[in-house]
Amino acid sequence: MSTSTSMLEDSERVEPQFDLMKSMLRVSYAGSANSKKKKNENLELELDLPVPVSEVKVKSGFGDMGGMKGILKQLEKKVLVPLYQHQLLEWLGVRPISGLLLHGPPGCGKTKLAHAIASQTGYPFYNISATEFVSGVSGESEENIRDLFQKAYKTAPSIIFIDEIDVVASKRENLQREMERRIVTQLMTCMDAYSESKSSDDRQGYVLVIGATNRPNAIDPALRRPGRFECEIELGVPDENARAEILSVLTRTMRLEGSFDLLKIARSTPGFVAADLKALASEAGHLVAEKILNKRKSNLCEKSIDEEQSMDWLKEPVMPEEMEGISITMADFEEAIKTVQPSTRREGFSAIPNVKWEDVGGLDLIRKELDRYIVRRIKYHEKYKRFGVNLDTGILLYGPPGCGKTLIAQAVAKEAGASFIHIKGPELLNKYVGESESAVRTLFGRARTCSPCILFFDEVDALTKERGKEGSWVTERLLNQLLIELDGVDKRQGVFVIGATNRPDVMDKASLRPGRFGKHLYVPLPTPDERGLILKALIRDKPIDESVDLNAIGRMKGCDNFSGADLHALANEAALAALEDEDEDTIKTTHFEQALAKISSSVPPEQRQYYQVLSKRFTATVD
Repeated sequence: MSTSTSMLEDSERVEPQFDLMKSMLRVSYAGSANSKKKKNENLELELDLPVPVSEVKVKSGFGDMGGMKGILKQLEKKVLVPLYQHQLLEWLGVRPISGLLLHGPPGCGKTKLAHAIASQTGYPFYNISATEFVSGVSGESEENIRDLFQKAYKTAPSIIFIDEIDVVASKRENLQREMERRIVTQLMTCMDAYSESKSSDDRQGYVLVIGATNRPNAIDPALRRPGRFECEIELGVPDENARAEILSVLTRTMRLEGSFDLLKIARSTPGFVAADLKALASEAGHLVAEKILNKRKSNLCEKSIDEEQSMDWLKEPVMPEEMEGISITMADFEEAIKTVQPSTRREGFSAIPNVKWEDVGGLDLIRKELDRYIVRRIKYHEKYKRFGVNLDTGILLYGPPGCGKTLIAQAVAKEAGASFIHIKGPELLNKYVGESESAVRTLFGRARTCSPCILFFDEVDALTKERGKEGSWVTERLLNQLLIELDGVDKRQGVFVIGATNRPDVMDKASLRPGRFGKHLYVPLPTPDERGLILKALIRDKPIDESVDLNAIGRMKGCDNFSGADLHALANEAALAALEDEDEDTIKTTHFEQALAKISSSVPPEQRQYYQVLSKRFTATVD
């Protein structure tokens, strides 16, 4: 008897009480990749349902999952072996895993991975959204869950996939309605019953339950124990190499032209998940189509005066001979990157800074230290890991105001190609007890999800005031939580912390030890040569006259003790002076001289002396 015929007979024996579940159940039987007769074939299981069932197309296999080599190795050991060799494990007396929980940010490929598992194995695949369990009639929600597991058990070995499982499996202590608690309890009961059941019938064997969520901490802890969702796989934001692999999969069916550097595109898309990269490829294609149609529009509209005929350029199909010469170029992808916004950025992550080291100007010693501690460690992670180099330490940038501490952090993120989160110190403070600590935990959790990630705490002294002083009790709880996260109790692998302050002397000493903000870098006022480099970076997009020597301007006496912020004000004032000069269309040296008469150093002599003494004392006492 064939497999499909056997399953039809089972479905005919389903009792009338299961009719409600029939109307919502979607089942597909994906042809096994190893079967010669059913290769690349999808058979829909006919359940004689009163309501038409939407067909589930399960075509993607592991070969279509780019950037998941490590995850696929885990699945091979923990999922494929039990599915293919469940009889062997039963003979050995080993219980296979009963549940697999896939979690990660939206768009990282959780649903696609579940479909790939079903396609790879070729077993019956029960795909259902968590909300479809819920019913308005008391008791029917629990019955829907029981029906689903009974049907999966009849066609075992099979796979149940519950998308957005946190909807029906939230922590029971947080649920308001008794029905919601019963649903969670029923799900646990069914998983226990079917994971522990045994039968001599080969078909009544293994049922794997896969859940997907982007809120794993919202799921009831009882569901995350062995025997239920005992195996958890995190799908994080892909790194540079993973993005290149995903792009290679996405562009297989696209018509590309010329030299196509996928690694360059991957390097330009930090923070992009798989869904974002798919949107990027789609946007590049739309840009090409838009260019072709706009060209046609301009040609037709010149010949046509009637407004009703102005849409002919859109209605007329593109001929095959025209399409032969149309393809997507590297420039189209680069243009699409400017318009596609990654989903992680919408969740509160700062935009990847467009700041290069050339925009900073000078500070070569600080650049070398940051390159050593952050940039190279992100780019050459495997090499650092092989040598056992552990640099899980935060970096503290301190110095006079306006010297470019924030700009340095942005340049590091850009150079490393890492996600970047900019936190203004006071914004974490909350008047309600426990909310500030919760914000810190959430912040580090999101950073771990999107690793490699740089957390930049601006004005970090607002969060790390010395404990024990009068009035500091407001921030003490927040500081304690921050110290715990910096210690890496929850493993902050791939999360790099940079703090910036102009008052390191008021920070709690516990926050300055190694392992926390343990590396201290003094950002001084720029030297005369560095002032020239900074002016070149600031004036890059302005109409500067060829006769202007920015290095000479940087060495002028009037520029002594200027910070980066002062030089920025000088460049803007010079541009404004040239704008008001009707006889000139470029910025000349005379305009800089006029600006110098209005701009003075924002760091007074006593403050400069204070920072020079502080840097020596701070280094001697802390480092």
